Amino acid sequence: MANIGFIGLGNMGGPMASNLLKAGHSVRAFDLVDSALQAIANEGGEACDNALTAVDGVDVVISMLPASVHVENLYLGDKGLLTAIAAGTLVIDCSTIAPASSRKVSEAAAAKNIPMIDAPVSGGVGGAVGGTLTFIVGGESEAFDQAKPLLEDMGKNIFHAGAPGAGQVAKICNNMLLSVLMTGTAEALQLGVDNGMDPSVLSEIMRTSSGGNWALEVYNPYPGVMEGVPSSNNYEGGFLVDLMIKDLGLALEAALDTGSATPMGTLARNLYINHRKLGNGRKDFSSIQQSFVEK
Repeated sequence: MANIGFIGLGNMGGPMASNLLKAGHSVRAFDLVDSALQAIANEGGEACDNALTAVDGVDVVISMLPASVHVENLYLGDKGLLTAIAAGTLVIDCSTIAPASSRKVSEAAAAKNIPMIDAPVSGGVGGAVGGTLTFIVGGESEAFDQAKPLLEDMGKNIFHAGAPGAGQVAKICNNMLLSVLMTGTAEALQLGVDNGMDPSVLSEIMRTSSGGNWALEVYNPYPGVMEGVPSSNNYEGGFLVDLMIKDLGLALEAALDTGSATPMGTLARNLYINHRKLGNGRKDFSSIQQSFVEK
């Protein structure tokens, strides 16, 4: 069993740390929110006053933070964690951030003989709670092999995408495609409903035809068509519009860096930004369906 320092106990990080405790690991944790620290302490973890204390003497450091700036501030600089983490300590960053930022931190870690992987996740809060997350890993093979048993305590599907930063690239590519599929599915469903079709019937027809996709299979955006999904719960829970916009921004940033053409991803981002302006930032991303309803 490992002695783990865990930084970031939000909606995703909290359940992930909890699953590590359930697997028998010891967890020393830090978060800016006192209630999150208390929750992990109630489950047998150790709540720390700061990040440096949380990583002192541990075997593995895991971070789950909101954005690139937070990850860089945590690890880099004169007071960053890389100045305190012992050489040979495995670092796993599960945040979804810009590939360039991930590579920057990974290179700084490598210079100090600290193996590091980027391991952004897919599967949402439900996957974090249930321990069924997908981890998309970038990093050296040796570090991936070392991290895999721990990732398996928090997730179901573990992929090695390639070199440092590759996990972030694969994650933003996946979410860009997801946004395009969801907006297209919502548009098609609304067209059918506006022309008198039952959305359940149309969904089944498209699901089993050439238009079939993940949204129609397991995450239908039209209210009442599918049980147990956000669209049938006033679009509460799931993956927030705010987070989809963040990931689409990362995809656009990566596209600008490489000169890649992403017209569909850019259009989807604009649709989600307009949707957020109507007060939907904290709704599930499938609520984009509402954007196609005639007001």
